[in-house]
Amino acid sequence: MSENKVSRRFFIMSSAAAAMAGCANLQRTGTVSSVRRTPSLKRLGYKSPNEKLNVAAIGAGGKGGSDIEHCDGENVIALCDADWDKAAGSFRKFPNARKYKDFRVMLDKEPSIDACTISTPDHTHAVAAMACIKRGIHVYVQKPLTRTVYEARMLTEAAREYNVATQMGNQGHSGDGVREMCEMIWSGAIGDVTEVHAWTNRPIWPQGILEAWKDGVPKPLPEEPIPDTMDWDAWLGPAPYRPYNSAYAPFNWRGWWDWGCGALGDMACHILDPANWALRLTAPISIECIKQEQNNDQTFPTKSIIKYEFPRRGAMGPVTVYWYDGGLMPERPEGVDPNVRLGDGDNGSIFIGTKGILTTGTYGGGSRMIAGEHMNDYKKPEPIIPRLPGGDDDRRQKIDWINACKGGPKSGANFDYSGPFTEWVVLGNLALKFPGKLEWDAEKMKVTNVREANDWVKPKFRKGWTL
Repeated sequence: MSENKVSRRFFIMSSAAAAMAGCANLQRTGTVSSVRRTPSLKRLGYKSPNEKLNVAAIGAGGKGGSDIEHCDGENVIALCDADWDKAAGSFRKFPNARKYKDFRVMLDKEPSIDACTISTPDHTHAVAAMACIKRGIHVYVQKPLTRTVYEARMLTEAAREYNVATQMGNQGHSGDGVREMCEMIWSGAIGDVTEVHAWTNRPIWPQGILEAWKDGVPKPLPEEPIPDTMDWDAWLGPAPYRPYNSAYAPFNWRGWWDWGCGALGDMACHILDPANWALRLTAPISIECIKQEQNNDQTFPTKSIIKYEFPRRGAMGPVTVYWYDGGLMPERPEGVDPNVRLGDGDNGSIFIGTKGILTTGTYGGGSRMIAGEHMNDYKKPEPIIPRLPGGDDDRRQKIDWINACKGGPKSGANFDYSGPFTEWVVLGNLALKFPGKLEWDAEKMKVTNVREANDWVKPKFRKGWTL
């Protein structure tokens, strides 16, 4: 079988093998983890598909609200959020769930938790997920999986060690659109892909905040009273302490280096997922910031263009991936009708191949050829990747994960997939910090030509909030 061809039999056999491997491990160990008391059938290493999981949420407001709501077929027993005002909707939805502001307290007091959704600001993803994993708790973690390369690597390795079911919250990965797009690429519709150009309209929150940079020195914003409903220390978690200001939370945290990953962190795990899957991307050999505006040590730039270079992967040749944000867009490829819409408009990507050009939307939907000899008479290939049941992409991704928690096949965006993916995505933010091309050694997690860049590969954790 060609490396560019994937059969239905391959996917079925892979899923079955994963399920059998999981069962074999459970039979061998007899338990998921020796570090915690486990409830019900989990003492025997499995849960019947008909038995409900005990599910908790770390981050129950905002996106966390829909994440835990999509687990409403299970037993939602505990909800944790540092801001109880933001989490109020989830508290009403699940009135019998016990409420917490500090996830460390919740995990200590709730030993019967089987699975947990984690939908906090980016900087807390890793420490919260690791605390769960080490207790044998299955985790669903919102994208980006982590804020740094090191955290992503540690979560990937820990998930394997503790044999827990995992999923990153890039819901488009569970959709039909990205599967159809992969099948188009693998069928050779546009030949060998040499370039990908992906863009987003983000940020839609403040970045390049000049008030945070005075006299060449980064300064926190003026202290404001902490809302009565918020535990500010728990919200800060592993990040350096600074006084509360409403410009940080509950919403605008994404634009600040201490807590977020900027536009790249918000949208790249969606928009670049089709490229990651279809092109079987591993780790880049270099990353480089081509352009940026108004970057500083406190907040992300208002606009940027980042270039990733990937080596040959089996039968697939080298490919260059470009990322554009802040309204910047790639040039329209030569030969593409000026009236043809690219991607979804404000978000999307273009794949340039040796035989044609394809464009796709934010989550891989609406894929179509926009240039090539056979564009007008092109017919999409027969499906070879199984489609997932369960309604909209967001809900079906939770179902995929819950099934994995109960002993089914690994979920699609499990950490073996999403961990390495997150690593190369967040490397783009490293390029924002250091001008010029950064040469990357993925095995050693090291920039080989700019020593000081390695200080940003692994974060510094505040005391009491480490991995």
